[in-house]
Amino acid sequence: MNQQKLGFIGLGNMGGRMTRRLVDAGLSVSGYDPVAGRAEAAGAQTAASIAAVMAHGDVVLMSLPDSKVVEVVVEGPDGVLAHVRPGQTVIDLSTAATSSTQRLAARFAEAGAFYIDAGISGGAAAAEKGKLTLMMGGDAAAIEAIRWVLAPISTKALRMGDSGAGHTTKLLNNFLNAIALSATAEVMVAGKKAGLDLAQLLEILNSSSGVNFATQNRFPSIVKGDYLEGGLSSKLMTKDVVLYIDLLHGLGVSSLNASGPLASFGLATALGYGEQISNRVVDAIGDVSGHVRLHSPSPGDSK
Repeated sequence: MNQQKLGFIGLGNMGGRMTRRLVDAGLSVSGYDPVAGRAEAAGAQTAASIAAVMAHGDVVLMSLPDSKVVEVVVEGPDGVLAHVRPGQTVIDLSTAATSSTQRLAARFAEAGAFYIDAGISGGAAAAEKGKLTLMMGGDAAAIEAIRWVLAPISTKALRMGDSGAGHTTKLLNNFLNAIALSATAEVMVAGKKAGLDLAQLLEILNSSSGVNFATQNRFPSIVKGDYLEGGLSSKLMTKDVVLYIDLLHGLGVSSLNASGPLASFGLATALGYGEQISNRVVDAIGDVSGHVRLHSPSPGDSK
């Protein structure tokens, strides 16, 4: 077993689950999160500061909400860069802006350290089972050297290119996720109001051209009242779509399909679902469509 030590910064829904996987694999993990008790809950050694994590870990992972938070954690007066040492590797598992990632990677290179962007996909359920997909950007040799870290948390981990390529891939993926979830939510509310059997509707969709991740993996549970809590919130989904739009603007690519998910997850936030899992977008659409819930009789239903 590799005897190198790990640090983990950000132990929320995803970070906490990944930390648990690493601990259960027998690795020594020092965890830091501003919310008390999260390190203990994940089975990690509790670090009192970012400095303590950096001192413990040969490799340090971060799972944070967005680039603004990443930049504060990394570039703050007592942040990651203030304590990084030559040869150390930092893996950023956040969903972040490519331009920010590339700028930070250059600063780590100046310090003789490695900064790897590693977008993740699969949600809380995959994190808990160690079945995430990772899309990585950065130095090829540095990525090969940390594959032992990735093994307990992922079943697929591909290097997509140089610094920023992982986070770019993540934004492209998340946009398609946002499209699928918001569009399927709308379709399912319409199916409910039309009086269709929702289980049969999903069966048809999943064997037809409308099939997508949401029809296969989300709505079979949602129609039973299980929203699969613990995943990406509507506020964070909106943030990811905005980052996607910014990315396309920088690339000179027209974004013609972003208005739908922006409106849908913006509605969810406006109606009070912003901090809840993005699957609740179906309830937001249901609210403005006659107070529809997929898992209960429609208003006026005599059944």
